[in-house]
Amino acid sequence: MTSCTDVSENGRRQILVADDEYINREMLENILADEYDILKAEDGEMAYEMIRQHRNTLSLILLDLIMPKLTGLELLVRLSEDPELKGIPVIVLTSDQASEVESLRKGAFDFIPKPYPQPDVIKARISRSIELIEDRQIISSTERDELTGLYTIEYFYRYGSQFDKYYPSADRDALCFDINHFHVLNERFGIAKGDEILKCIARRLQSAFPDTGSFVCRKAADTFLVYCPHKDDYSDIVEQVSAVIEDLETAVKVRVGVYSFCDKKLDIHARFDRAKIAADKIRNNYSVSISNFDEALIDAELYAEQLVEEFPKALAEKQFQVYFQPKYNIVGDKPVLSSAEALVRWSHPTLGMISPGKFIPLFEGDGLIAQLDEFVWRRTAEIIADWKKRLGISVPVSVNLSRAELYDPGLIDKMEKITSDNGITPKDLYLEITESAYVSDSDQIVDRVKSLREHGFFIEMDDFGSGYSSLNMISELPIDALKLDMLFIRNAFDKLNDTRMISIVIDIADYLGVPVIAEGVETEEQYLALKKLGCTIIQGYYFSKPVPANEFERFLLEKGK
Repeated sequence: MTSCTDVSENGRRQILVADDEYINREMLENILADEYDILKAEDGEMAYEMIRQHRNTLSLILLDLIMPKLTGLELLVRLSEDPELKGIPVIVLTSDQASEVESLRKGAFDFIPKPYPQPDVIKARISRSIELIEDRQIISSTERDELTGLYTIEYFYRYGSQFDKYYPSADRDALCFDINHFHVLNERFGIAKGDEILKCIARRLQSAFPDTGSFVCRKAADTFLVYCPHKDDYSDIVEQVSAVIEDLETAVKVRVGVYSFCDKKLDIHARFDRAKIAADKIRNNYSVSISNFDEALIDAELYAEQLVEEFPKALAEKQFQVYFQPKYNIVGDKPVLSSAEALVRWSHPTLGMISPGKFIPLFEGDGLIAQLDEFVWRRTAEIIADWKKRLGISVPVSVNLSRAELYDPGLIDKMEKITSDNGITPKDLYLEITESAYVSDSDQIVDRVKSLREHGFFIEMDDFGSGYSSLNMISELPIDALKLDMLFIRNAFDKLNDTRMISIVIDIADYLGVPVIAEGVETEEQYLALKKLGCTIIQGYYFSKPVPANEFERFLLEKGK
């Protein structure tokens, strides 16, 4: 199909005159030759071959309806059925008014009557036709996503809004489809195969929503939007879109957020924001593929945005507080305070005490967690130093390091400066690193952790039992303690009261020569069972909930007696 930038070799637009009358061809050439390159054909078959030959440079066809071998109407039909040729505009030359209507129905763009009008009239109609079709081609080239052929987001919103204008009472749904872990597919199969997956998903969505009142677009890399008539259940469509794709070893799983019965008073962008919020709600829930929007999600989204926006102010005003939960060594006859864990709390001036379960995942997602962690490290070091100075006693306190922080080349210098600035040693500040951090890019992480140990820091593998490390891998990791995940403990003491896995982990720790720390211990039954199994250290509500620094001092004073 020709485009507005396609011209003949000498830089001028090209027109084909198809007419079996020699005098008509010459007359039109004389009128147009000063502005256009003119090609001429004396019958329908010749015209068709020339159109195919020059399809990338032709700007317009002037077509007589009465021609030998292939009539003008027959040629119009043939052009309309060819995807490469149907975009070239055709102006019909005819003296038969009845044929004009039929020509327009078969794809003609305009007509010029015979006998021909004044040359200026002919030039004006040709110029206007070319201008209109080129404008249309510009719109067409920008309204479709180059990879998938779906609407781009701008035109998707435009056509959706137009539909609402003409059908204001129609019940509509806004859908947001996301491919689960698309980046993994790209890494596994390559970018080219990833593009083929996106095109396949696009075709399946078009097939699933064939209604003329349905609009489908590709918003971003692996996000697709659909605006369609209301449907009570989309599970069949999700199954259809998620089916196994040829040449892949696995199906492509999609999740969809649904905003049903769209409120037309909302801007169309806001409707799809709601669908996206619903889809994001099940981002990591692999057992659920459809999520319906409700107003509570908006409240949660606004709440989350507020927390992120107020983070810098909260950090500057020291609204964050460090709490401490004691850890007790239970090997002897009497539990002995051995260390503590620093846990952050947010005391908001208007929202009150905010659970870390609400703000920490947000800050991890927004990249703010590093600033918060550093605040905790520094504040913890200050408190340890204060205890040493005032009370003459302290215990080591463990702080969390995220995987992202382990990639920081300045981490060791930063940790050493924090300890030296406060007059404490690396042995006063234990570092908790989650098991999952070791699994990804393990060589680089292991090297960094080894360096931390060489500089005197004690390393606890946190959340052991929640990751995917192998026994062989654990035997090679630089760690000083294994800390069992809280859910691991809870599951062991469920109705079955099966602690065999804990026993196995303790055997592994014994083999490695490191202690086992069990967190989340809440009852005497759990305490006694863990002690019997050979667990070294216990942390949990059985001894104390996390408390502010001033309240934790009583544990220190009891230890000092």
